[in-house]
Amino acid sequence: MTATAATDRPPLEVTVVDAADRVLTERFDVETVWQGAEAGSGWRVLVRLRHTGDTAAAASVRVSCALGASTDPWWLIPGAFYGENRPAANTRAFPRFEIGADSAADAELLVSSAWEFRADRAATPAVFAWPDPGAAGLALAADERSPLGLTGVGFAHDAATGTARIHVRFPFRESPVTYYGDERPRDPESETFTFEPGTAVELTVRVFALEADRHSYAPTLRTLHAESVPTAPLRPWVDVPTAAELAAEGLHDWHYDPDPGVLLETVGFDRGVTGRDGLSVDRQAMHVGWISGIPWAYALLRHGLRTGNAKHADAARRVLDFVAANLSPSGTFWGVWYRDSGWSTSWTPIPNGLHARTLGEATLFLVRALALEPEHAGWADAARSNLDAMLRRQRPDGNLGAVHDATTGEVLSWEGASALTWIPALVAARDWDERCLPAAEQAGEYYARFVDSEFIHGAPEDVDLAPTSEDGYAAVMAYLALFEATGADRWLDLARRAADWMLTFRYSYNVDFDPRTLLGVYQFASRGADQASPSNQHLHAYGLICTRELRMLSAALGDPHYAERADETLACFRQFIARCDGDFNAYRGMVSERFYQTYCFQPKGMLLTLSHAWSVGVLLLACEQSLDEGPAPRWFL
Repeated sequence: MTATAATDRPPLEVTVVDAADRVLTERFDVETVWQGAEAGSGWRVLVRLRHTGDTAAAASVRVSCALGASTDPWWLIPGAFYGENRPAANTRAFPRFEIGADSAADAELLVSSAWEFRADRAATPAVFAWPDPGAAGLALAADERSPLGLTGVGFAHDAATGTARIHVRFPFRESPVTYYGDERPRDPESETFTFEPGTAVELTVRVFALEADRHSYAPTLRTLHAESVPTAPLRPWVDVPTAAELAAEGLHDWHYDPDPGVLLETVGFDRGVTGRDGLSVDRQAMHVGWISGIPWAYALLRHGLRTGNAKHADAARRVLDFVAANLSPSGTFWGVWYRDSGWSTSWTPIPNGLHARTLGEATLFLVRALALEPEHAGWADAARSNLDAMLRRQRPDGNLGAVHDATTGEVLSWEGASALTWIPALVAARDWDERCLPAAEQAGEYYARFVDSEFIHGAPEDVDLAPTSEDGYAAVMAYLALFEATGADRWLDLARRAADWMLTFRYSYNVDFDPRTLLGVYQFASRGADQASPSNQHLHAYGLICTRELRMLSAALGDPHYAERADETLACFRQFIARCDGDFNAYRGMVSERFYQTYCFQPKGMLLTLSHAWSVGVLLLACEQSLDEGPAPRWFL
C-alpha cells in the first residue's frame, strides 16, 4: 500500500514491500504526520503503520522522495557515497554511480544507477540528492535503528524517465550487491520484519529541503549531530595526560627500533604468534610520513620535551635523523623504508613514483620539529631540499603534482588533490624562502576547485583517486595555514567548507553493537570517529591530526562547533588505548588502526588486532596539542 504526503511539502511516499522489493498486497493502514521544525531544520515525519490483514507478512517499509527530472544527479551519503563516488579511471574497485548502469554485469563491477546501504555504513544515516547542478535538493534521515531493526538508506536514477529518487528503509536492504571492502561483490542482503495481524509501529523520518549549493548539507548535518549528542554519550577511558603517557610509551616501546632508527608501521597484539615474538605479523617497514615516520616522531619529540623524558626525545631525534639523511636522487624524501631492501618508492601503482601527500606531510612535520629544535642542520638541509624540489616542479596554475619520479623528479601524475599537504609545509617555511608563501597561495587557488566541488580526493597512497576523510584533513590544514599567514577571508571560508566536508565522515551517533562482540562488550562509543573512506569502510582516528586546526577555525569564526567536534574525536580515541598488558588482548600503549562498525573487511563489532604507528602517534599528537600551555610562537607548532 502507498501513501503520499501533502502537495505543499516534498513528495513523500511510503511503500510496504517484501524481501524482493515487490509491493505487498496485504492490507496496511498508513498515516504520515508532519511536524514542522524551526526554520532550516526540516520536518519530522511520523510514519504510522498497522497491519490490518489476516496473515503474517514479512516486509520492509520504504519511505521515499522523488526529485523529478534529473540528468546529472549528485548524491551524498555521509562517509559512504559522494557524487559518482568512484571516478571511472580509479584503479581500486568500490561502489560507483553511473546513469543507465542497470545490468547484472555492471553490478559485478560495483557499478549501478541505484544503491542501497545499511545505515551503519553512514557517518550520519542520511541520504542527500541534488537532481542537477543549480537545482534545489532534498535529504532524508533516520536513526540507525528503528523498532523494525537496522535502518537502510538509498538512492536511484531511472534513465528511462529521468527521475531521481532517495529513500530510507526499515529494516535495511543492500542492493544491487553488498560491498565488503574488496573488488568481489557479495550477494545483496535484504532484512524484513514480520508483521503479525494487528501489529502497529511508528517510524520517524527527517525530511530536509536543500538549497542548490551542494554545501547546504552542512547545516542539516549540524542539526542532526546536535539532536544525536544527548543520546550518544562519549566514554573516554583515561584523561588526556594519561592518554599522552600511554601513547608515548606505546610508540617507543612497541614501534620504535633504534637500529637503524625507525617507527615500525604495525605490531601485532599477539606476540607469541609462531613463537617468534610476533615478528611474522609485524610490518618491518616505515613510511616517511602518513602511516609512520616523521609526523609521529615529531609527536614523540614534543612529548619528550614537555615531560623531560630524554628516552622518548632521543628516540624521536634518531628517527628524524635517519629519514633526513636518506633523500632520493630527485631531492625529496623516499617513500618507504623496508628492513629487507632499504629505501624505496610509495605504494602508488605508478612505477618509481613518490606520493605527494606523504612527502608533504613528512616535510611539514620536519619543519615543525625544527621549530622545536632549530639546531639540527641535517633536518634543515633535508627540509630545504624537499621544499626546493616542489617549488621547481610547481605548474604555473599552482598544481604541485600528485606523483613524482624518485630518480628524475619528473611529475608522473597531476591528478587529484594529494599535494594539499604541501601548502602548510610551504607556509611553515615562509620565513626561509620568499618563494614559499606565494607558491602556497598559488596552490591554494588551484586546489580550491576540489573543495568547491565537494569532492576532494587522492590523499592516501592506497586508494588512488577516491574521496577520503584524509583529503578533508589535508584541506583543513592547508587553508587554515594560508589564513594564519595572510588573514585573508577567502582562505578562512575555504577552511570552513573543507572542515564541513571533512565532518561528513565523522560519526554523529554511537553505533549499536551486539553485546557479545568486542566493541559491544567494551561499549565502544563511535561518536567522533571517522569513516576512513567509501572504499575503506572502517572507523579510524586520523582526524586527530587536525585537532589544533579545528580549534583555530572555531576561534577565527567565533563558532564553537569545530572545536567541539575536535574534542569529541579526542574523547572517542581515549577509548581502546591499552592501559595495561592484556587490556582488550593488547599490550600497554598499543592502539588499533581499525574499528569495524559495519559489515566490511570483518564482522561488525570486531577490532583489528594490530597496533599501528600512526594510530598511536596521532593520538599522542592530539594530546600534546591539547596539553599545550600558553601561546606557542606559532599556532602550527
